[in-house]
Amino acid sequence: MKVADLDFNVGEIISVIKKTNNLGVSLIIFPELCICGYTVADLYFQKLLQEKVLQNLAKLVHASKDVKSLILVGLPLALEGKLFNMAAVIHRGKILGMIPKTYIPGYKEFYEERWFASSRDLASKEADLFGKKIPIGTDLLFKIKNLSGATLGVEICEDLWTPLPPSSFQAICGATVIANLSASNDLVGKADYRRDLVSQQSARTISGYIYASSGVHESTTDVVFGGHAIIAENGVILKESEGFNRDGELIISEIDLEHILSDREKTTSFGESIYESHKKEFRIIETKIDLPKHINPARYIDPNPFVPSDVLKRDKRVKEIFSIQIAALAKRLESANIKKIIIGLSGGLDSTLAVLVAVKTADLLKLSRKNIYAYTMPGFGTSNRTKRNAKELAKELGVNIEEINIAKGVLQQLKDIGHDGIKDDTVYENSQARYRTLTLMDKANQINGLVIGTGDLSEIALGWNTYTGDHIAHYNVNCSVPKTLVKYLVKWVAETQVDKKTANILEDILATPISPELKKAKTGGITQKTEDLIGPYELHDFFLYHFLRWGSSPKKILFLAKMAWGKKYSDKELKKWLKLFLERFFKSQWKRSVATDGPKVGSISLSPRGDWRMPSDAEVSMWLKELDGRQMIDKLD
Repeated sequence: MKVADLDFNVGEIISVIKKTNNLGVSLIIFPELCICGYTVADLYFQKLLQEKVLQNLAKLVHASKDVKSLILVGLPLALEGKLFNMAAVIHRGKILGMIPKTYIPGYKEFYEERWFASSRDLASKEADLFGKKIPIGTDLLFKIKNLSGATLGVEICEDLWTPLPPSSFQAICGATVIANLSASNDLVGKADYRRDLVSQQSARTISGYIYASSGVHESTTDVVFGGHAIIAENGVILKESEGFNRDGELIISEIDLEHILSDREKTTSFGESIYESHKKEFRIIETKIDLPKHINPARYIDPNPFVPSDVLKRDKRVKEIFSIQIAALAKRLESANIKKIIIGLSGGLDSTLAVLVAVKTADLLKLSRKNIYAYTMPGFGTSNRTKRNAKELAKELGVNIEEINIAKGVLQQLKDIGHDGIKDDTVYENSQARYRTLTLMDKANQINGLVIGTGDLSEIALGWNTYTGDHIAHYNVNCSVPKTLVKYLVKWVAETQVDKKTANILEDILATPISPELKKAKTGGITQKTEDLIGPYELHDFFLYHFLRWGSSPKKILFLAKMAWGKKYSDKELKKWLKLFLERFFKSQWKRSVATDGPKVGSISLSPRGDWRMPSDAEVSMWLKELDGRQMIDKLD
């Protein structure tokens, strides 16, 4: 842009609008006072500039007739003998409404109070522009009639910096998307502050927040602008400009309205805010927009939503989770006045994480690691590799390790119920799991210890556990840790918390195929691989996250899965495993209804006492039909 060259600026704005029109953009936000430039200073009072503002606004409105998107631009407007800093909402050749800035800065490098009046000084509810009455005021919300849940609120720059931003009132009265037209200059550290501010306001208002600030060509005298642009959703930054780009910058993303509405529905305190004394009445302006039939999403869909892709964030998260597990177990031991820990150590991932938590808990409570009693209980399917790793890990960690072969006891049980002990059916498999749990519980009584459960969130979601077997314990430290995250917790311990020899054992455990080891072993190897039977855990964790965290429908989960996993799995495979996930999830609630206590570590938990209450006999048919219906629509398309 060029400061005070309005013809040039509006020409550039129209050029960008046409570009976005071909990209399927539904909403486009330009910076504060972009028609003339934020830094024109006393030129705001020039009648020529004021007239050219209106001429170029008219030109922009005319150019918008063939544009699909809703357009927001900033301009100064003379009204009632005052100047107002305005945001105009334009669509299909019409000005839908204009929103004045409320908080006018007059400190440090800002002199806006010299030129502009606050929205509080505005008496009119309408302005006469181009022979039409245009709604004007801070009490405007723009509802998109043909897009469920889409209501737009608008604020301008400094409005966001205040203790009670206008967007807070807009959000509690229905706005799901907030636009901020800004002209925030750049100083050392200011971009970080803005980013946090936008992120926090989007989280506090549970909204999509779009922020667009003036670019480098606005710079003059003592101030420099960098063109900071941000698209955030409920505390998460979806897209951000690089900044200081002399050719201008355009960032594009999608805002998930279903995510926003889902979180608002769950967060009951959000709705309660409307009863505060600050409640405002808003005028709702309705419009329709042309929605793209097909989109190529610019938004990144994380294939592993439980595991941060950024290494530093991932390390920070797993350390925090590990600390929560330790603190929870320590509290349970102190509360029960028990100083001994019992654990079944299989040499698999989950029991490995549990014993690592137990060791660190003992250290925290200044208990000897010999207070931890680990038992390896080989059965019919136990491999040499897992048994060796269990024993070696226990030895290196300094905990007690004892082998109790369950084969003889299980065969006696099978004999007692008339089973031949040869057919490796469900009875054959589950009897081993139950016998192991019985052994641990008996040991706990024998030495006054606490049995630590090892089953993770993914197994609990899928019902991949044996009722009254590994399904129960005195306390389960892994109950809200998904399988994909269990791996990173063990890996983090291997890399940061133990010596080289222990780390090597943990690395081998990480490389071992996931298996219940309940089928007859062939030559000491692993015959059962869990993911061959129930599907990849990386997919099930993806499904679980979107199903529980956002309440997403099967068709949406499948759509997102194609974006995230389409290169690795075919559409047929994704649908197959999603169907299996839904079936197993619904069929397994009765197990979850009597789940063992355990710490909640993340946003998703299946505890029947807290986060997830569901009828044990709920029907899955509606979800499966919707999934099949999506496939028929795809074929028609």
